[in-house]
Amino acid sequence: MKRSTTVVLTALAPVSWGSTYAVATELLPPDRPLFTGAMRALPAGLLLVSLSRTLPRGAWWWKSAVLGTLNIGAFFPLLFLSAYRLPGGVAAVLGSAGPLFVVGLAALLLGERANLRTVLAAVVAAFGVGMVVLTAEARLDLPGVLAGVVSSASMAAGTVMAKRWGRPEGVGPLAVTGWQLTAGGLLIAPLALLVEGAPPALDGQALLGYGYLMLINTGIAYWLWFRGIGRLTATSVTLLGPLSPLTAAAIGWAALGQALSPVQLAGMALAFGATVAGQLLTARPTEAAQAAQSFSSPEEIDRNISMDLSDGPVRR
Repeated sequence: MKRSTTVVLTALAPVSWGSTYAVATELLPPDRPLFTGAMRALPAGLLLVSLSRTLPRGAWWWKSAVLGTLNIGAFFPLLFLSAYRLPGGVAAVLGSAGPLFVVGLAALLLGERANLRTVLAAVVAAFGVGMVVLTAEARLDLPGVLAGVVSSASMAAGTVMAKRWGRPEGVGPLAVTGWQLTAGGLLIAPLALLVEGAPPALDGQALLGYGYLMLINTGIAYWLWFRGIGRLTATSVTLLGPLSPLTAAAIGWAALGQALSPVQLAGMALAFGATVAGQLLTARPTEAAQAAQSFSSPEEIDRNISMDLSDGPVRR
């Protein structure tokens, strides 16, 4: 598969995650972040496991638990804690620092040596996100900042370890994604019950919102994300992360009537340009020219998705 196609498909994950805020505020019951996290992860994980009809074997029981904790079980609660204690802009900027964590961990654990231009692209992308989401009224809260930093570090560590461990022979990304979501959801569910009490009553609007978060925002998005980790470098994948807050800002403007100032528009252009530059910089030398050219057609993307559903071991 062409690298550009893989990048496009992987990018759909953070783009989808950018819709979480709008869905949560418009459709879901308020003040239930842990319940929402459990509803995103556990049903989606069980669905993917049932579709793949594959359970972990041997060491993959504990590896799935570790990855599920880093990418889901710890990441979701810490992310929500940060979002509740900090203005949304500050939380988004802390999240956009994830690529910098991945650059360091990938160099240490994977031997992916990032050059100065790649690090600069990550910094510029985070700066652009800051221009989009930070306001003059933003205030810092130490527990919220710590939660935001640790959540970014947790997801970064999960991304790098998922790349390091790969997948069991003969097992596709659908199953491995299901294992992680199930493990993370099983960690969050009792925490939600303990902290937030019994689940709230759900109307049709809430069921629609949770259905979207479970199927599109989590099940499909995380499958594309972990699939991308298997085919791209860890640094390349995580440099797509700034697309999430940029999508959130675009949805706020288009669907929620939120105005965008010239500074915010400039920040969006800067962050998006840095994201594209990051993909070109992390392409292998033989692939760089292809990555700089046009992306694949929709028909080729559809064909590659169909092939991947029955994918075997990743050819590295």
